[in-house]
Amino acid sequence: MKTAIWLYFFLFVAFFDLHAQYPILTPFAISLGAAPSFIGLMMGMYSITHLPGNLIAGYGVDRFGSRLFIVFSLLGAGVILLFQAQVTNPWQLLVLRSISGFVLAFLSPACLALLARMTSNRTEQGKLMAGNGLVHTLATVVSPAAGAYMVAKIGFATAFYMLGWILIVTAICALFFIRDIPAAAVPVTSAGAQHQKLPSPAAADSKSVSWLIYVLPVGISCAQGILSFELPLMATTTAGMMTTGLLFSVVSIGALITLSMLFLNRLSAYRRTLWGALALALIYFTIAADSPLPFAVMLLLVGMAKGIVIPAISILLIELSGGARYGRTFSALSIAYSIGAFLGPMLAGQLRNYMSPYYIAFLVLMLAVSILPFHRRSPLVTRTHFSS
Repeated sequence: MKTAIWLYFFLFVAFFDLHAQYPILTPFAISLGAAPSFIGLMMGMYSITHLPGNLIAGYGVDRFGSRLFIVFSLLGAGVILLFQAQVTNPWQLLVLRSISGFVLAFLSPACLALLARMTSNRTEQGKLMAGNGLVHTLATVVSPAAGAYMVAKIGFATAFYMLGWILIVTAICALFFIRDIPAAAVPVTSAGAQHQKLPSPAAADSKSVSWLIYVLPVGISCAQGILSFELPLMATTTAGMMTTGLLFSVVSIGALITLSMLFLNRLSAYRRTLWGALALALIYFTIAADSPLPFAVMLLLVGMAKGIVIPAISILLIELSGGARYGRTFSALSIAYSIGAFLGPMLAGQLRNYMSPYYIAFLVLMLAVSILPFHRRSPLVTRTHFSS
């Protein structure tokens, strides 16, 4: 449990630092002379460079543990932010954001795998995943507004320097305070049985996960990428950045509301995933249709739906994977998120003059929701260990 507490603390600092950049990166790129289509490319490249990092993490976390990957990811991201403070043109920013996408690709699979290894009791794993979502959300409630406020007071360069050093110090602390937990050291239990034998590797490999499961994370991150692209374009002034930061915080408050509803964990992960994603799609459609509801209220509902779906996906994958190869299971999940996060800004940047980007988010999510029920009888399965 001590490891979990330290991990949550470092995750809070890391997520605060990273999400503080959300409302300021687009205005910073515009100040360098970048066009909206170039900004979409930059955000897409940041996401697509996650893929090689996700693949490496899939093998490395299962073989070498999570700690070194967490430290490397935080340290690398901090150093890149120090360089980012000195860029003078959009192409330099594109290169640095692409490298940042690679180094940060290790963080999520390593953290989720470490949390999953702390217990194999499904109820406890659900609580740990919900805790991860709660920490993430708490950090993102205040960080966008804080990032915009920092830029308003001290400017882009100083803000990036400060955020970079925070990540570097966090990485050094993580090196000393995070301890790996070998998979074999965790006794396998369930809600009703406390002393079951650890399954053999062969038995664990017999559990297969349909690739169709990963279509939904692609859709969710695509919609999130569209939202992250569109909100900062609403205004580029100092006051506009503050408004954008507050709107990002509203999304996080919505997620915090549903994450605090602990009774939702009693529902099956599959039902939470399916119905939460459907609700999210309908909310994006309502935004695209220019609903009379205030925009901030719609963003609050987006956050509430995400607070249901994202932890549920992690639990669903744990159940389907049979409790083995967590690093590669969550690496595949991160790859799916990266693909969606690449597609979202790219589609929004290229098509926003022809249709509402929020309508694109609705279409992608509805397609993913329609595919999800077929995973139970689909022959398209993977053992999530990327056999060569």
